[in-house]
Formats: sequence, structure tokens, C-alpha cells
Amino acid sequence: MPRRILGIDPGLASTGWGIVDDIDGKIVYIDHGTIITKADQIRSDRLFFILQCVREVIEKYRPTEAAVEILFFGKNVTSAIPVAESRGVISAALAERGIPVHEFTPNAIKQGVTGSASADKKQMQEMVKIILGLEKPPKPDHAADALGAAICAANSFNS
Repeated sequence: MPRRILGIDPGLASTGWGIVDDIDGKIVYIDHGTIITKADQIRSDRLFFILQCVREVIEKYRPTEAAVEILFFGKNVTSAIPVAESRGVISAALAERGIPVHEFTPNAIKQGVTGSASADKKQMQEMVKIILGLEKPPKPDHAADALGAAICAANSFNS
């Protein structure tokens, strides 16, 4: 039975998502997109919108597991708080459906997809394109990162 993996790159302004199937070790592209919220909206409304959209993606594609990028704290912890909140509602949507979650650091995803933990966004998009046999690199970069997380899960875990 194929594994259907939902990859997610959480963010308050833009949350990327990507769906792949792992069929006996062959990774097959299904779809990808982004959830965009408006900066002038109340934060709780933005978070609820992300929750609703993730639920819709789950309902439409019925993933058997998920791969989520782990929050990486840089120098500005304050800017990480909205991303953490986004990750929280995403985690709630996945838990609501009993979907097991694999977590990867941004560097682990880059390493797993490109072979280099220091790969830039363009390199990530290009390698995701090659791995999934796409005609063009997936855009925007948040969706490419989400597909990268799904690819990492497909290559790292056996159900």
C-alpha cells in the first residue's frame, strides 16, 4: 500500500504544503501549494484560516503521515513566535486526524534533498523538481520546502 505524505513548511504569512506518494520506494508527486494569510488580519483569524486550510488539504488528499519542518530559532526569537503558533494549529489538525508526524530541521531537509545542509532556495527548488520529475521547479519556495520535507520522510522512514 502506498504511503501518502503531506509535507508542511509552517509560517504565519505563508505556509507551504506538498503531497507525495511513496510507492515501493518510488516517490511520486501529487500536488503542492501555499496557504497565504494577510498581514492586516488579526493573528487569531490568520491562525484559524491556516487550521481550516490544512484540514481541507487533509480531507482532499488523505495523507497517511506528515513531515513538518521544525521551528528554527535564529537571533530574533520574537519573529519565531508567529511561526510556532502556526506550527501549533498545523499539529492540532494532524493530531485531530491521527496522522503520524515526522519532524525535520531545515538543514536536515536541505541535506536530504540536495546533499548539502547549506543549499539555497533555488538549489532546493531545482532538486525537488528533479527528484519528482516536474517540468518546472515548484514555487513558491515554501511549497518546495514542504515537498522537500515529504521527500525526506519518504526516504527516511518505513511504515
